[in-house]
Amino acid sequence: MISDKHRATDCGCLGRRAFLSDLGLGFTGLALGAMLWDDGRGLARADELPGQTHHPPRARSVVWIFLSGGYSHLETFDPKPALNKYAGLTFDKTPLENPVNSPLHKKRFRSVPAQEVNERDVYPIIYPMQVGWKPHGQSGIEITDWWPHLARCVDDLCFVRNMWTTDNDHAAENQIHTGRHRLDEPQPSVGAWCSYGLGTVNENLPKYVVLGGPTRSDTRQSIDAYYLGPQFGGVPLELDPANPLPFGRRPAEQAADQQQREYALIDRLNRLAAVEYPRDQELAARIRAYELAYRMQASVPEAIDFATESQATRALYGLDQDATRLAGQRLLAARRMVERGVRFVQVFPSTYGVWDSHRQLQANHARLCATVDLPVAGFLQDLKQRGLMDDVTVVFCTEFGRTPGLEQRGGGKDGRDHHPNGFTIWLAGAGIKRGYVHGATDELGYHALGEGHYVTDLHATVLHLLGLDNRRLEIPGRKRLEIDHGRVIDDILA
Repeated sequence: MISDKHRATDCGCLGRRAFLSDLGLGFTGLALGAMLWDDGRGLARADELPGQTHHPPRARSVVWIFLSGGYSHLETFDPKPALNKYAGLTFDKTPLENPVNSPLHKKRFRSVPAQEVNERDVYPIIYPMQVGWKPHGQSGIEITDWWPHLARCVDDLCFVRNMWTTDNDHAAENQIHTGRHRLDEPQPSVGAWCSYGLGTVNENLPKYVVLGGPTRSDTRQSIDAYYLGPQFGGVPLELDPANPLPFGRRPAEQAADQQQREYALIDRLNRLAAVEYPRDQELAARIRAYELAYRMQASVPEAIDFATESQATRALYGLDQDATRLAGQRLLAARRMVERGVRFVQVFPSTYGVWDSHRQLQANHARLCATVDLPVAGFLQDLKQRGLMDDVTVVFCTEFGRTPGLEQRGGGKDGRDHHPNGFTIWLAGAGIKRGYVHGATDELGYHALGEGHYVTDLHATVLHLLGLDNRRLEIPGRKRLEIDHGRVIDDILA
């Protein structure tokens, strides 16, 4: 007898599939369920299925390097002589336009806390540069003296100096990855959209790998897929070849053939259920997770095992120094991942919030730059010597910049506060201009000039390089807002 739930459903096709399942189609039904999932039905329009690019790609993979806490754009990649010239004066005592009076200040600003906290970025006393700077390379691009190794790579970099965002609190760590303020409905992260839009190159590794993150439980949004389905979210990996997958290691008391039989039984049961409920994304994701987890038990340890790397390569990444070892390991693992076909690698070379220099900016940034400068430069050099700069796009970013004014809360004397109104990121590699600066902030480094670029412009650019049109990545029943789409930063494309 056919159950009531199979007599009438919201979708006739579901009722028919369940009916056929009940009549015992067996492996034919299993194949149908798998095919329906693989061809993407229910996820997108039939002419725009996952795994099909919208135009010829310029890049095969992306490595997204994120520094948590908000590095100072002023003391890194956008030095401002005017800060020294007018140090100690208030904004209204200089011949420059007072940036607080600019209409951009209200236009690009949105926060959650009380008004007195909302306006903490208006500290009026100009705080001088805390480090020197000079031009580097044939391009003559100025960066500060805290980046001696990266300075030698400057002709391979493309700086975007007019980024802006809206959240002035550390929820901006999620915002730069999802494009949404924390008052809004959460959205899939940029890595999840890449994973959703592209097919895999290596069936034995995740399409989207996360190294060193998410930095905390409340930054899970930065790697999440939400309504795209959990199979498109980031997969965090540990850099321990003996246990790279948290909760993914075969128990010592279980033989490999026993595990294989166990997984085969679980897979068969899951697929029987999938015939009856072909639109159940969690079930489909579980099937793929079991399959991938089984394959990854062999492939992931090899991918993060540095035993085959030469001593010269280890030194290039700083693995022989205590200060640079952690960042170097994560970046070397990122290179090994993209070599093996991983589409999107999200690297957190520093721990949560450490770049947040409300106090002692000079000491804090000097120390932190020294932990990532050598490994990042080594990573770029390694990509270049292996010919991967033509295949991989590198993004280096943070959640916001730091204020031109001295932070005075609590009697502060040597730090800068959060600053979403204008900051700098850089890109390198496949499809990107080299030795180039796009956009600018004003003379004090306060506002991104012109229209500037909201964070989803960066997303649109990365997706474009991978062959995806951000505006065509739509999900039925999930209307995205204009701000979610962003616009490609055409000027930085090679």
